[in-house]
Amino acid sequence: MEVTVKTAKQLRLTEEEFDLIKQKLGRTPNFTELCAFSGMWSEHCSYKNSIKWLKTLPREGKKMLVKAGEENAGLMDIGDGFGVVFKIESHNHPSAIEPFQGAATGVGGIHRDIFTMGARPIASLNSLRFGNLKEAKTQHLLAGIVHGIGHYGNCFGVPTVGGEIYFEQCYHTNPLVNAMSVGIVKNGETISATAKGIGNPVFFVGSATGKDGIGGASFASADITAESAEELPAVQVGDPFQEKKLLEACLEVIKTGAVVGMQDMGAAGIICSTAEMSAKGEVGMRIDLDKVPTRQKNMKAWELLLSESQERMLMVVEKGREADIQQVFDKWDLPCSEIGEVTDDGILHFYMHGVLEAELPANELVLGGGAPQYTREYKEPAYFENIKAFKADAIEVPADLKAVAEQIITIPNIANKRWVYVQYDSMVGAGTSTTNTPADAAVVIAKPTNKGLALTTDCNSRYVFADPFTGGMIAVSEAARNIVCSGGQPLGITNCLNFGNPYDPQVYYQFVYALNGSS
Repeated sequence: MEVTVKTAKQLRLTEEEFDLIKQKLGRTPNFTELCAFSGMWSEHCSYKNSIKWLKTLPREGKKMLVKAGEENAGLMDIGDGFGVVFKIESHNHPSAIEPFQGAATGVGGIHRDIFTMGARPIASLNSLRFGNLKEAKTQHLLAGIVHGIGHYGNCFGVPTVGGEIYFEQCYHTNPLVNAMSVGIVKNGETISATAKGIGNPVFFVGSATGKDGIGGASFASADITAESAEELPAVQVGDPFQEKKLLEACLEVIKTGAVVGMQDMGAAGIICSTAEMSAKGEVGMRIDLDKVPTRQKNMKAWELLLSESQERMLMVVEKGREADIQQVFDKWDLPCSEIGEVTDDGILHFYMHGVLEAELPANELVLGGGAPQYTREYKEPAYFENIKAFKADAIEVPADLKAVAEQIITIPNIANKRWVYVQYDSMVGAGTSTTNTPADAAVVIAKPTNKGLALTTDCNSRYVFADPFTGGMIAVSEAARNIVCSGGQPLGITNCLNFGNPYDPQVYYQFVYALNGSS
């Protein structure tokens, strides 16, 4: 098919980005190649509208075992030869369209980011936002999302040990679903998401590929509208039991010493994992897409590249050790297929039945390489005038303070949230020491060490809305205080920033000032 500016816009690329792609390739891309750029240059994968400010956050520390942003998750030293791996990410739009699967696959995806580094997940947390609890839509979303989180975590066998939940009308259409995973790894036994070794085979391992999740990366950065339900195929479908097998198989295969590099096929699927691993290792890959295990017939090249089917990994293996890899995945009854090899030219060549479908420079696709980076306009939000005009001392003191207190404790944001968190299994693994005990942060045993980890997720969204700079400061300090109050020493912090459209100057102002405050 002919590829035009209209095609690019349909794939959520701008006219300027389409021109830039043609410049980088020295030609007009075909449809499959344009789909690859659409996924990789989305905000979700490239951080094109935010990376400038994200780089201003503190990124160094004596306890860090990898540089911030270098791997799938943060890794910090906890002593005695072990490290803690942790990360949080959102799955907002899929959860707004299909709450159960959207939330469930958010949990599955974050756990894969942990064990793809060679760590075993030991705890899960979440941070949720919903609209008015009295409205039927909110009740529907809440029930589905909580069920999805509980189902995946409970079946996968990792306890949900903490989190937060707030209700506010502004989240009526678009709830926020942030999932965090924490794992433990022995120092020196981590696996990098890097492709190395010319001629080394590339393996696809895990669940077979289907059409679910296609375009999920670019969908994650789109505005949610009344028509968004029509994009239901962008929502992935998860299988926690399959992921449990994948976890055990990956940790076992790492011990063989045959794994050179590994990355989760999360957002943007195969195109993302092949591009990022290749760019990081300064190599290329030849991939035969017809060798990818599928569960649907006649999938096209672009569908295979962009599918975000769950529970899949891309693995670069030491040449000559293929049988060792195959043996482990056969044992766990998981698909395992050699789909290509590492090349020395920095180019991704994707073939389908011997026909070249796409030829793309890996570095031009990725963050830190050729992906565009923008500095957006920002200005103070107009609603600040109303906030500044408010005078707290003008509020009369109520005559009946007891009645006020009784009214306050009935507000969903203040009331006990036990009715939510009892739906999560917090005791699986028998490592949670704060279950059924009031605590500012969850405390879990960092098995197989004899250490404890204090974990929390915190943010008062109203504070950030009212004053982004101060609200950002409060979010960080609140999290630190909760760790200290639970007997822990703050070691590291990760973030999961949920802001609106970056092309709106008033929204971008909130983002910039919240970042400045939190840093």
